[in-house]
Amino acid sequence: MLVWLAEYLQQFNNGFAVFQYLTFRGILGVLTALGISLLLGPWMIRRLNILQIGQSVRSDGPQSHLKKSGTPTMGGTLILAAIFISSLLWSDLSNRYVWLVLIVTAVFGAVGFVDDYRKVVEKNSVGLPARWKYFWQSVAGLGAAIYLYSYASVPAETQLIIPFFKNVMLDMGIFYIVLSYCVIVGASNAVNLTDGLDGLAIKPTVLVGGALGIIAYLVGNVEFSTYLQIPYIPGAGELIVFCAALAGAGMGFLWFNTYPAQVFMGDVGALALGAALGVIAVIVRHEIVFFIMGGVFVMETLSVIIQVASFKLTGKRIFRMAPIHHHFELKGWPEPRVIVRFWIITVMLVLLGLATLKLR
Repeated sequence: MLVWLAEYLQQFNNGFAVFQYLTFRGILGVLTALGISLLLGPWMIRRLNILQIGQSVRSDGPQSHLKKSGTPTMGGTLILAAIFISSLLWSDLSNRYVWLVLIVTAVFGAVGFVDDYRKVVEKNSVGLPARWKYFWQSVAGLGAAIYLYSYASVPAETQLIIPFFKNVMLDMGIFYIVLSYCVIVGASNAVNLTDGLDGLAIKPTVLVGGALGIIAYLVGNVEFSTYLQIPYIPGAGELIVFCAALAGAGMGFLWFNTYPAQVFMGDVGALALGAALGVIAVIVRHEIVFFIMGGVFVMETLSVIIQVASFKLTGKRIFRMAPIHHHFELKGWPEPRVIVRFWIITVMLVLLGLATLKLR
């Protein structure tokens, strides 16, 4: 929005031309979202406490979690508000990718909001029925995939990029829609599964989101993409502003979500942020790199799948509890140790993912 104002003001002062630079607007996006989160956070926590929107805790989980019962949840609305305000202020709103990511994030956020609202406000333990949750996730994910496939302007937009191999780009055809759908919906649910400890999900989300912002900037720049031998996706560079806003909002939320948490983000935040990461990974054509960088999310999801499959097939559990972060808690690890070690793993995986840009 302010980009248009800056373009108009350039005729009076050339200094406003600085707003044309993506990196500058990305920095402003981080600072704006971070500022909004830090300023509105205390007010939102007070409101959630007044409204008695508190988290319920399973009695069969780690006993240390029982003290978290009643902690305000649905704090993801703060993250989404900061992201949307910052993105709308500093993004070029004529860019179709920006609007697509905003819409997908909003739809998944709405699904999570309804689920949280029914659980903590209406005291409905089921929340939004799984079939309806999956239905609306599928509508948004499939809609985004079909849109990207239908309006692809260059062949690279629908090709699968294989890390470490310079000239391997697979034409996927209609299977592009299937892959994109799986990445978007899968990422959304993977982040939601990871959101079980204080700060465990938001920090990896910030790290992966920041890395995707770097990748978006590179694939959206014809010179960098040519030098690195990665596909050039016109217009994708603008997503660095959204990714920067996500990072800023996430860091601001972590201020209140760090152990011991004052607020939880709930499904409204986890589902929306996961979907945002997924659709950005699809747009910039780095799904496999996203799979690497989001290894913690993948590990959490696989632990649940393996646990359920093992119990149904053999009647035995492989882990003490799934997702896997609870397994380590029940082994005796203090919660902060689990959180920080998962953060460290994410840092290493993100660096490995970024290294694939050069090792081609």
